Amino acid sequence: MYKNEPIFLEPVLQERIWGGNKLKTEFNYEIPSDQTGEAWVISAHLNGPSVIKNGPLSGRTLADAWKEHGELFNKRTGNVEEYPLLIKILDAADDLSVQVHPDDTFAREVEGVPYGKTECWYVISAEEGAELVLGHHASTREELRKMVESGEWDKLLRRVKVKAGDFVYVPSGTIHAIGAGIVILETQQSSDITYRVYDYDRTDAAGNKRELHLERSIQVTTVPHEDALAEQKEESFGGLVEKQLVKEQYFTVYHWQLDGQSSREMDADFLQVSVLDGEALLILDGREFTVKKGSHFVLPYGVGSCQLQGQAEFIVSHT
Repeated sequence: MYKNEPIFLEPVLQERIWGGNKLKTEFNYEIPSDQTGEAWVISAHLNGPSVIKNGPLSGRTLADAWKEHGELFNKRTGNVEEYPLLIKILDAADDLSVQVHPDDTFAREVEGVPYGKTECWYVISAEEGAELVLGHHASTREELRKMVESGEWDKLLRRVKVKAGDFVYVPSGTIHAIGAGIVILETQQSSDITYRVYDYDRTDAAGNKRELHLERSIQVTTVPHEDALAEQKEESFGGLVEKQLVKEQYFTVYHWQLDGQSSREMDADFLQVSVLDGEALLILDGREFTVKKGSHFVLPYGVGSCQLQGQAEFIVSHT
């Protein structure tokens, strides 16, 4: 089953108060409205599992495959019960809420779910002057609480300008927010726990403000803030330039730039692949598959190597 075949996935589109229409204009997805903020492109999370588009499991979800066909992922006895990662593309037409995510221990003990949320972002595009919130300026938890409760946001929040091609690593406990005019690909633990710290006092279509989670935010925030440093390195494999963006406890993420032909050995249990731009031929044991901008797929366990031909840009990840 899928021995020499990728598992192609259909994105799950999610409307958000801060969303826009770039998931349609840039990636040609069928969006539900012009406030579509997220495409969950490789997901087994119960809040938006991706549907498989090809092969014997066509029409089933990635969650079904993980549960019923663990051999596709080299899922071992005693291994975690939930699919570990979640890949999204986010279109921030407006600022996202300022938020923070818990670590695994807090998520399990307080929320009763298996994973906290460490994540990272590859900036696909950014308007001139676009910026993120990344971290804070409080030196103690007491100072953090005081500044949050008094609404000293300009003093508290640390802002960073970004441009296309930037990479940002966001461990759990980091106060953060994606700013308006930014499109990112996010690689994260498979978790949907978000604690909102600040939402600009905006209201939804019904005039209601979104819920804030100040007490839990203060509990889980890392104080003082420290920038997370990701070790990066670059290698070439024929026509493929591979840049390791981060390698840490939960995931390893690469940027691939293909210009010509390349062959890559696969030593991960399974590989998640998103095509950000261009088009290429993916060859697995003589079988050919066309992949292009907006394609997302998993190379399952047992694929020893793959060949690529064309001009394309990818983000690739594994546990």
